[in-house]
Amino acid sequence: MSELKIHNSLTRKKEVFEPLYPGHVGMYVCGPTVSGESHLGHARPYITFDVLFRYLKHLGYKVRYVRNLTDAGHFEEEGRAAEDKIAKGALLEKLEPMELVQKYTNLYHWAMHQFNCLEPSIEPTATGHIVEQIEMIKNIIEKGYAYEVNGSVYFDVKKYADSHEYGILSGRVLEELQESNRELDNQSEKRNKVDFALWKNAPPEHLMRWQSPWGEGFPGWHIECSAMSKKYLGKQFDIHGGGMDLMFPHHECEIAQSEIAHGELMARFWMHNNMITINGKKMGKAYNNTIKLTELFSGNNTQLEKPYHPMTVRFFVLQTHYRSTLDFSNDGLLAAEKGLQRLWAAYEVLQKLDYPAVTEATNEELDKQVQQWCAECTDFINDDMNTAKVLANLFEMAPVINSIKGGQVKPGEISEATFNLMKTTFDTFLIEILGLVPVKAADSDKLDGVMQLLIDIRKEAKGRKDYATSDKIRNQLLSIGIQLKDEKDGTVSFTIE
Repeated sequence: MSELKIHNSLTRKKEVFEPLYPGHVGMYVCGPTVSGESHLGHARPYITFDVLFRYLKHLGYKVRYVRNLTDAGHFEEEGRAAEDKIAKGALLEKLEPMELVQKYTNLYHWAMHQFNCLEPSIEPTATGHIVEQIEMIKNIIEKGYAYEVNGSVYFDVKKYADSHEYGILSGRVLEELQESNRELDNQSEKRNKVDFALWKNAPPEHLMRWQSPWGEGFPGWHIECSAMSKKYLGKQFDIHGGGMDLMFPHHECEIAQSEIAHGELMARFWMHNNMITINGKKMGKAYNNTIKLTELFSGNNTQLEKPYHPMTVRFFVLQTHYRSTLDFSNDGLLAAEKGLQRLWAAYEVLQKLDYPAVTEATNEELDKQVQQWCAECTDFINDDMNTAKVLANLFEMAPVINSIKGGQVKPGEISEATFNLMKTTFDTFLIEILGLVPVKAADSDKLDGVMQLLIDIRKEAKGRKDYATSDKIRNQLLSIGIQLKDEKDGTVSFTIE
């Protein structure tokens, strides 16, 4: 049996995975900043690392999967106030910061449930670990690698680079960074342009603030992950994951501050999923092409022709290797939808087939081919989690399954052992490891009638300008996985379980 190999971003090569402690795996994945609705960019990393989590458990490891929530401290170091995304969002929506956080945390959890992502072992929040972050900052200051200015604390990157390998993960060169780093309003209080904030002084109008040895303020973005991973996984752990966009500066800063504070390279394996493009263009607010997950499931976005079931999206993500660029398009999603239907149809046929007990196959070539396809699924998943090739092999077996049902493959052409191996392979990979579940068929006529009644009541309420009742019907249906979409010809509903 082949061994699991993972492409380590730190060494830029595939390496056989061996955990620090036999039988146990510690994995940390950077979670979302819950200042707004989860979008398409959140789908890829959390589906990718969900599959890794599932596979490590399948291999028999006891896995502690830590995925944080950034509910404070994620700011761009531009402007004197170092604008915090949570604080900014709270002001815009006229909510308390923690009210905003709870709102978008709930939506994020709901979306992960739709994708059938397993819950992490621990989901710590930045605001729940202020003490740990302050203690870590104090440690770094005591060791001479951070300094305080006007109530803010900065990490001294140049001093670190004098004795450590700065840029070990991203390959960035300090001299180039110093030359390319643009002038920002608050650069004057830093010793070097490339220094990053561990703690920021909070101006009077800043909503989120905590007491610290340096005055009232809030933590930097990078320090939270270092503090929380240390608390739950130790000074060094097995796997640190996240999107490629986090490699620099976030993960590079994590490595530097953790190495100073704890004397260890924090993670042995670093894994990064590649970026998402939409119709060949980079996704981002600047390009006005982001798609929220609720829009993806409802079709309520001008870039989408129709709603897409969460399982279609999960399947689409897994059809491309996680380190390759993934391009979202309607054509691609439609093809994925049809492909998933074909695969499920074959799987359901396989579950119902009662194949005769035959020890020796009469079609040795076909028998060996099916065995090879099954064995390769393990080889492919062990080869840096190549889910695309696993799915390709499952598709190769689908015509064989349909031919057994149709009689083109006669009883006895493949052995009972090979037939059972095919069943086990589909169960193991399609369900257990890839985490796909069947898209449920339409509900009964009675439920359809109830749905139509609710749609009619909502329409009447809107006609009376009773928007409270209209919104209540829509929101409560959404909470149980039924999305309403208003179209020119009326309102339609669909299930997003």
